[in-house]
Amino acid sequence: MSSSSDPTSPPRTAYWHLWTDADGVSHQTRCELTAFEQAQVGNAAPQWNDAQARGESTVVFTVQPVGWVGDWHENPAPQWIVPLSGRWWVEAMDGTRIEMGPGELSLGEDQHCVADAQGRKGHRSGTVGDEPAHLMTVQLHVAPVGSPCSRK
Repeated sequence: MSSSSDPTSPPRTAYWHLWTDADGVSHQTRCELTAFEQAQVGNAAPQWNDAQARGESTVVFTVQPVGWVGDWHENPAPQWIVPLSGRWWVEAMDGTRIEMGPGELSLGEDQHCVADAQGRKGHRSGTVGDEPAHLMTVQLHVAPVGSPCSRK
């Protein structure tokens, strides 16, 4: 997460975007949420909010055991992935591999990949370290966008 030292300047929140290009290859791009506006919630002091498009979603909590590896697969739907505890990694078809832990975000939007010559399609993922990775996913019931940094 990032923030400005100026409390009047809108913050920026970083996330990794796993997306599929027009050739069906998955990639990872570092992006930022930037559409923050100050607003109050009830009588609370104003806070910065970046409201995403309204729509149906499904929240799924997952626990990946120590040493777990999910071989090549696509995300079941465009989904925000929020690590709650532990660490995990994600590798795209282009070879980009990132590791994340609590406080980091990923947008898994690698639907419609095309298997390459090695049979890779989508992404691989797994746990890092000696504790399970507890994740919260928010599956969006929308079509994938197919370009990096599509969420602002």
